[in-house]
Formats: sequence, structure tokens, C-alpha cells
Amino acid sequence: MTDATTDTQPDLPTDTTTEGTRTILVRCSGRDRPGITTGLLGVLAASRAALYDMEQVVVRERLTLDLLIGVAEGDDVLKELLFHGWEQGLHLDFEVVEPTSSRVGLPRSIVTVIGPTLPPAALAGMTAAIASGGGNIDRIARLARYPVMSYEFVVVDGSMDAMRSALVAAAAEHRVDVSIQRQSLERRAKRLVVMDVDSTLIQDEVIELLAAEAGCAAAVAEITARAMAGDLDFEASLTQRVAKLAGTPVEVLERVREQVRLTPGARTFVRTLHRLGYTVALVSGGFQAVIEPIARQLGISHAMANHLEVVDGRLTGRLTGAVIDRAGKATVLRDIAAAEGIPLEQTVAIGDGANDLDMLAAAGLGIAFNAKPVVREQADTAVSVPYLDAVLFLLGIRREEIEEADAQDPDLHLDGLADVPGIPPI
Repeated sequence: MTDATTDTQPDLPTDTTTEGTRTILVRCSGRDRPGITTGLLGVLAASRAALYDMEQVVVRERLTLDLLIGVAEGDDVLKELLFHGWEQGLHLDFEVVEPTSSRVGLPRSIVTVIGPTLPPAALAGMTAAIASGGGNIDRIARLARYPVMSYEFVVVDGSMDAMRSALVAAAAEHRVDVSIQRQSLERRAKRLVVMDVDSTLIQDEVIELLAAEAGCAAAVAEITARAMAGDLDFEASLTQRVAKLAGTPVEVLERVREQVRLTPGARTFVRTLHRLGYTVALVSGGFQAVIEPIARQLGISHAMANHLEVVDGRLTGRLTGAVIDRAGKATVLRDIAAAEGIPLEQTVAIGDGANDLDMLAAAGLGIAFNAKPVVREQADTAVSVPYLDAVLFLLGIRREEIEEADAQDPDLHLDGLADVPGIPPI
């Protein structure tokens, strides 16, 4: 038996070049419409050219398509591409480039920038900070237009420590939020989010709402401020504050539950995480009687907080059971992760106070949300805009993806679910 022969040429390899082959970058631009990519690939298919890589982006219906091809001597594919582009009203540029990329194998980082607005001066500050640390921006993508602006930069090479230091300084100067994370499977594989409640999931401090009902608001607020700033041991301060509630009728718990205000974006945040298969948990130095109904409302199955003692229909001013303090919050995170079979590298913790620091440190990604200075300084990253769903951008989730999922959800009734005042609820 003999091998069959044909007069067709074998395909060139797609990741290397052969002798006599030039590597050409073809850049096509023009108004976007269906069929452009198909037409260009059709021209390549009819030639002996090899396709090494391609990338396309569309901005305001204007397309830019890059094709990296290998062209053998004597192949007229560039003429064919130019003629095809003329027929289709497209502009094509050709450039001979290196046969291999010098960036292959270099470490990559993800820089996420978030702000109420992101003017050119702020973005210039961010990009200058990246460059000062030796980083080279490889790709830029917009994550959100509202209720905040957010961009994601893929950065090649550079010193993570040097870039982080420069980015933090630039973010403070321009009053924006910035995060830098190593691009890795762990970043894309987060599976558990554990949140503080007071001043994080909700806008309020529950102990202060209870104190207002009990007539001791000023005294409790002073103790709370000192504890959250790290000047007082949390357990001792909690005991002092709860003691001031002694004799308060238990009915105040229901009145406080009615006063609690979710942080803007909270419903969107939790709903989106659940869609993506995340486990969501609440851990609070507040009180189970208030936290648990919030968790049920949001479909959150894990909620841990402190228990107020009640005797004869009144608060005794004491707690029952173990106190959820700074160390206790970190323990809860580890316990939930272990129970769910989730490595700590794939966990996210979010909080605002000093009693959240151990939990933030234990998680794969610790996020300070509208936090005290001591917490912002020690967390992996910080978010200062008042929308909880902005945390989704740190996970690489785009606002358009959130909107599309909401729009396609037949069980979601958006009336009454708007959690960002003044903008569409999705």
C-alpha cells in the first residue's frame, strides 16, 4: 500500500516559525458588523499562512482585530487580505514582528481601579505607579460604568511590592480604590465569601440602635468607637456595652430589625455570588437575634453572632455562649471553609473594624470595606465607595454580566429590590 498524495501544502505550525517564514501582525479596523472575522479567516484559510494568535475588541461599534500570522515566501496572502479589506471597507496595517514574544512565561498581575469617577489624571496616576514598579500593561478592560467606574489592568512582570506601594500612594492622592493581585487560578477560583455585618452588609451598628431604644446611646457609641479603632479589647468593650442594655424589653429587638438598612448593592452582591456558586457567610460581633433574619432574607445559610440573654421578657445585660470576637471571627471563617471543603486560598473576607483583622488575614483575599484606617493599612485591599457590589469587580466580574443575569432571571422581581438609590436596580 502506498501513501496517498495531494497537491495541498501541509499546515504550518501554529506556535513556531519555519525558515523562510515571516511573522506578520495584521491589524484590521473599521465599523463592526457580522462576518468581518469570518471573511478575514476565510482569506487565510485559502492561503498557506499559519494563524498563531488573534485578539479582537469593539469600542462604540468600532472594531480592532489583530491577527498574528506566519507567511511563507511567495505567498500572496497579504495582497489578498488587503484586497478583501478594500472590498469590505476595512483598514488593514501589516507589521513584521519578532517570531516569539519576550513576555512568555513572565509573571502577571491584575490591577483593579475603582472610583466614583476615573478621570484621565487618576488613571495616569495608576499607570505611572505600575510603570514605576517595572510593570508593563498588557491589557485593559472596563468592568463598570455605574454606580462607580472600574477598570482592570493585566500587568506583565514588575515587582508586586514596588507596584503595590506606588499604587497605594497614587490611590490616596486621587481618592480612588486600587487592588493588585497575582494572576492565578486561585484568584479565579474563589468559592467562599465571609462578611462582617455592622457597617459592612448593613449601614448601621446594631448595638447603637439597641442603645438608642434603651436610652444609653451616647455612652455605648463612645465605647464602640474606641473598640473599632483598636483602643479597647473587643470582648471587654462588648461586655460593657451589653451591660448598659440591662432591663430593656425584648420587644426592642423587633423594632431594631425594622430599622436596619442594607448597604447599597448588598442584594446584588449576594445574589450574584449565589449565582456563581459561592458559599456566603455572615460573622458578626453583633447579635444573632438581629443578624439571623437578615441572613434568611438574603438566602444566606451561615450566620454567626453573639447571643443576648433574655429573662422574663427583658435583656439581662449579659451574653450567653462563646463571644464572637476578633479571634472568633477568624475561627468561624476557617471552620466554614473546612466544612465546605474550601481551601483558605479560595476564600474572601470583608470587614471594616479592628475585630475583623484576624479574619481578613486568614482569608485568601482580605478586603477592608469603608474601613477604619488601621484596617485599611493591614488588609490586602480596600474599597471606600459606598456600594457593596463593587467588591465583585475585584473578583473580575463585569457590571454588564451582572445586569444580563438579572435580566434573564424569571424569578427575580426587581420592584422593591433596588439597592442603589437613583440608578436602575440591576
